[in-house]
Amino acid sequence: MEPTGTQLRRRQGRREKQANNSPINESTKEHGIPDLVQLTRHMEAVKIELLEQAHQQLTKLFDRAIWETAQSCTTQGWGPASACQESPKRTREPNLERQKVFIHRKSLLDELMEIKHFRTIYHIFVAGLCVFIINTLAIDFIDEGRLVLQFDLLAFSFGQLPLALMSWLPMFLCTLLAPYQALWLWARPRGQGTWMQAGLGAGLLAIQMMVLGVLPVHMTLQYQLSPGSRCILVFEQIRLVMKSYSFLREATPGILHTKAGKGAQVPSFSSYLYFLFCPTLIYRESYPRTTHIRWNYVVKKFAQVLACVFYACFILGRLCVPIFDNMSREPFSTRALVLSILHATLPGVFMLLLIFFAFLHCWLNAFSEMLRFADRMFYKDWWNSTSFSNFFRTWNVVVHDWLYSYIYQDGLRLLGLGARGPAMLGVFLISAVVHEYIFSFVLGFFYPVMLILFLFGAMLHFLMRDQTTESSVWNVLMWTMLFLGQAIMVTLYCQEWYARKQCPFHQKTFWGLVTPRSWSCPI
Repeated sequence: MEPTGTQLRRRQGRREKQANNSPINESTKEHGIPDLVQLTRHMEAVKIELLEQAHQQLTKLFDRAIWETAQSCTTQGWGPASACQESPKRTREPNLERQKVFIHRKSLLDELMEIKHFRTIYHIFVAGLCVFIINTLAIDFIDEGRLVLQFDLLAFSFGQLPLALMSWLPMFLCTLLAPYQALWLWARPRGQGTWMQAGLGAGLLAIQMMVLGVLPVHMTLQYQLSPGSRCILVFEQIRLVMKSYSFLREATPGILHTKAGKGAQVPSFSSYLYFLFCPTLIYRESYPRTTHIRWNYVVKKFAQVLACVFYACFILGRLCVPIFDNMSREPFSTRALVLSILHATLPGVFMLLLIFFAFLHCWLNAFSEMLRFADRMFYKDWWNSTSFSNFFRTWNVVVHDWLYSYIYQDGLRLLGLGARGPAMLGVFLISAVVHEYIFSFVLGFFYPVMLILFLFGAMLHFLMRDQTTESSVWNVLMWTMLFLGQAIMVTLYCQEWYARKQCPFHQKTFWGLVTPRSWSCPI
């Protein structure tokens, strides 16, 4: 409420009275310094005015926070406002009506980068990249007398990239047209030919699944695509499947509840097209949007993604390739395996941090900025986790929201609210199988290291529940497990890669693809 003229005059009088009664003013009266008196009165008035303005701004901020909290409770369908004030025990109960709410917020790292001390940590990683570049230049100059950076590993990783992008185009077009056309057929007024409409819609979805499932595998095996190109295809394959499922899962219930003889409201095609590109896996008709695009921010994020790719190549080329290439030429021994695991701890964690920063922060934020997508919470403070359950919830919020909404909650709807354990186990099994499928697709062989580590993490999830204390011991334990898990994964996959390179199969068979070659490779 704006102050009236009378209130303003009263405030001015109070300011003058306080200025006249201030200790500094009494002192200046005794010494007869009129200029200092006027300056003191002015400073006191400015101080009071600033305090009043700060009080008004804080009041507005608190009012806005209360309003947004009430809005989020209403949007999630929690009922009256008292439901938002439930006890912590009640809030942990599974709520099948709870839905993802999108609000305007920045990524956590963007907020932390505003702190000077945290920016220093980022500068340390940049300095590490500079050291790798200097190290590479120095070694090449001493050994071969030239100052040219070799990017053989990068060229090998992303070979045949245009062919992978050409393969992506039909995958995207099928996902763009088939689910929306199927939903449009199902939403038509019910009457004669209803079963034909349903069959045509199901047929379109079947064609889409065949294209998404067969085309990437066929192109990979037919043209022997490089690991980086395979990575693009498999991630797009999984992303488009999850996007299609979310769109149909969110839009179909409204069509099914439409009365017979009436047509249902189909979401707009523009909203579906926007959803296919925006960085979320949960479909909504609309999302909070920013007012403008900061193109300098977009360029910076894509440049950071490119720098992370070079960083990863330097780490693999300098810290992993020489070790595991020599290891594959020597007889297998437990001592060599243990030493290689310990050697791979730092490279493994570096790769984990680079993947997180490049994809979950830079890549997703760049697309969010270009699409003016306002909700940038793609991750939380997973590095502060004191349990694996909290780590799994905060590491990748985008995927976690999809798993929670469509696997966990739907599992509880089918099995009942008492089946939290089986529903949670189903989430872990699906995640483990998909992660192992990604590794098998990219590397070209089946070696279930990721599957076993994921299931081990699921066991720790049930054993190490969220710790109520803020003890740093649990956080140290979690980071120790991450170091060892990444080291085991890097060591075993690299060992299998070089074993298949040193001892290739003369005939490619199914059993050859699923049998670990590092166990039987004769040296």
